[in-house]
Amino acid sequence: MPSAIITGGSQGIGKATALLFARKGYDLVLSARSPEVLEATVAEVGKIGIKVLAVKCDVSQEAEVNALISKALENFGSIDVLINNAGICMTGPIENTSLSDWHRVMDVNVWGYIHTIHALLPHFLQRGAGTIVNVGSMGGKFPLPEMTVYCASKYAVTGLTETLRLELKPKGIHVSAVHPSATNSDFMERAQFRGSNQQEAEKRRNSMSSLLESPAASKPEDVANAIWDAVKYQKDEIVVGSGSIMSAAYKFFPGLMQLAMQTSR
Repeated sequence: MPSAIITGGSQGIGKATALLFARKGYDLVLSARSPEVLEATVAEVGKIGIKVLAVKCDVSQEAEVNALISKALENFGSIDVLINNAGICMTGPIENTSLSDWHRVMDVNVWGYIHTIHALLPHFLQRGAGTIVNVGSMGGKFPLPEMTVYCASKYAVTGLTETLRLELKPKGIHVSAVHPSATNSDFMERAQFRGSNQQEAEKRRNSMSSLLESPAASKPEDVANAIWDAVKYQKDEIVVGSGSIMSAAYKFFPGLMQLAMQTSR
């Protein structure tokens, strides 16, 4: 049976992707930082009848990622697909953003992806086959107001994905990006909000919460289906939900879009 590793696999997009890939016949390795939530997801996924391994892992830590990949290969012998999904979001003015904030977001959203790719790539190269799907964001396709840290991390994921694709395609390894719009899942549990005071930060939290409950928000299952399509049909990039319209608008009318975002603040 084919096998896949999914980081951030315990909730939201990761859980929906795990359930979908399990139904498609994939054995799975799921990682997350919270062992209790992870084990509950593994039990649910395991009922489908596939093999599933849970590995507690903070992807920002190289040693933990190396252990994750080692356990995956030890248990399944080979891995066909790597889905980089673990991530965090941060919203707030740049003047209220600390260097600690920068490091935390970059360590998870960028280095977390680099760590898994670096650890698993020798296996893919040896096989001459493999698929890497990096879950990005519409914030990696166009800028979002007061989300400089988050967008910088997701633009980095876009650049990482597109450049890796150029280099690895001739070696039999496909690299894809799936860019969700705001997704109504466990997003708020990991999101960080900054402001000049607590009231301002809370206002941003409430605004984001309202957006996630609106029809414009994607569902985790929408993103999971896009990830499946990226793997099955070897697609280079998929932008999910309302982000596809905004991404196209920004591509052709960047000045107008920037003006609209500035005036909407």
